[in-house]
Amino acid sequence: MSQKLCSECILHTDSEICLRNEGLESLHNHCSKVKFNPGETIFKENAINAGVVYLKSGLVKIHTCTLAKDRILRLTKAPSYLCLPSSLGTSVNQFTATALEPTEACFIELATFKQLIVENGDFAYQIITALSQREMNNFHVSLNLGQKQANGRVADALLYLANDIYENDSFVIPFSRQELGDWIGVTRESISRILAEFNATGIIRQEGREISILNKELLEQISEKG
Repeated sequence: MSQKLCSECILHTDSEICLRNEGLESLHNHCSKVKFNPGETIFKENAINAGVVYLKSGLVKIHTCTLAKDRILRLTKAPSYLCLPSSLGTSVNQFTATALEPTEACFIELATFKQLIVENGDFAYQIITALSQREMNNFHVSLNLGQKQANGRVADALLYLANDIYENDSFVIPFSRQELGDWIGVTRESISRILAEFNATGIIRQEGREISILNKELLEQISEKG
C-alpha cells in the first residue's frame, strides 16, 4: 500500500516539524499506516507493545478493565500520540485504545522512535512539552469531576466535547450513555435524567446522541457551581 511521506503529512505534530529531512525519512521507512472503523481495537491492554502509535485522524477512547468493569480514562483526538509513556516505558500495553470514529493510525517501530529522541533535541523537547500539557489537562479534568455533583459533571462533559474534542457546539456524543456515565462517574439513569432536564429547560437540544448547546453561558454556570 502506498503511503504519503511523513514530510508531506499535513497533520503532523509540532514534534515532527522539528525533525530534519533524514529524521522524517527514517520515520517514514519504519512506519505502517492502518485504518480502523468505529469500535475496532487499535491496541489492547496486557498485549505486547507493538511500538509507538501516532493518531493521524479520528477519535479514540483510552480505557482499562478494573475490577471486571471497563473504565474510560480519556478521549484522544488526532493529531496525537497514543499512550506514549506506556509505549516507551513498558513492553506490555497498560491500556486499551478503541476507535470511536473512522480513524487512521501510524505504527512506528519503537527502536526508531527512541533513536529519533536521542538524536534530535528539539524533537525530544516537543514530545516532553506535549506530554506535560496532556498530563496537566488530565489532572484538571479529574480534579473537576471529583469535586462536582452529577449535574456539574454532565455539564463538564458536554463542554469538554464541544470545546476540546469537536470545537463545535453541535456534536454527536461518541459513545453510549452507559459509557458516558462510566467516564464521568454518574449512573446511566442520572445521565438520561439530567440530559432530559437540560433539554426541557432549553440549555441543549437533544435528539438521541445528537447534542446542540443552546445556552452555553448557563451550562458553564452549572459546571462552575458543580
